[in-house]
Amino acid sequence: MNLEEKFGALKRKGEKALVGFVTAGYPSAEATTKIALAMLKGGVDILELGLPFSDPIADGVTIQQASERSLRAGMNPDLYFEVAAGIKKVEKVCLTYYNLVLQRGLEKFVSDCEAAGIKGVVVPDLPVEEARPLLKVCDRYDETDLIFLVAPTTTEKRLAKILEAASGFVYVVSLLGVTGARETISSSVSPLIRRIREQERVGGREVPLAVGFGISKPEQVRKVCGSGAADAETDANADGAIVGSAFIKIIEQGLARGSEGAGDEEKMLREIEEFAGSLKRETLVA
Repeated sequence: MNLEEKFGALKRKGEKALVGFVTAGYPSAEATTKIALAMLKGGVDILELGLPFSDPIADGVTIQQASERSLRAGMNPDLYFEVAAGIKKVEKVCLTYYNLVLQRGLEKFVSDCEAAGIKGVVVPDLPVEEARPLLKVCDRYDETDLIFLVAPTTTEKRLAKILEAASGFVYVVSLLGVTGARETISSSVSPLIRRIREQERVGGREVPLAVGFGISKPEQVRKVCGSGAADAETDANADGAIVGSAFIKIIEQGLARGSEGAGDEEKMLREIEEFAGSLKRETLVA
């Protein structure tokens, strides 16, 4: 199913979506598949698989370091699509930067996404005003959505453009700055969600909203999804939560425990599965 269908299927079951991010190739291509499977066993609904780039401007230190190590280990677009294709039975999203898309060629990049079962592409450094060429290619393919980011600073005019072009889901950036775990949810999330919902009503179409950047704890997932005893003033009531840096940190810790960087892989994978489970439980609508 495509991404919007996935969100719809979860909604019918009384759930919000848990989107889990991992950098492909960190710490190795082989380990990526094992890590992804642990995340899925724990309850991740949509896998966001990062294609590392040397200048990841939207990413914080945790994901930057994972990208650097992945690149040093030999990750490249050819290997990335091979790894992605090997991860089955989950809707996958590619997060990368536009330079890599351009270098591969728009048509080939989207075609490779479809062949690997990737349902959506997030390109943080591609603004909606410059996205038409890639949008046109995505439109020629039935299963690949170009996913746009909306931030607290996005103007109403720009927001309208994004929602007109949006498909799959809208990536709602919870705060100003880069990715990375935060202790609390920004107070800007709920007002931003309300702004987007209002624009959706004006435009006459709805796209699922998933909140990312700074989401790292079960209680934050609950707050973002409004899946507990909802407080209209403080709960965001998004359709899903995106968690990335917190998964990367578990991998880091697993590597640090091992000798010469080998890590205690089995324990690390159990921790990833358990952490995913703790997050997923907070997406169940009360």
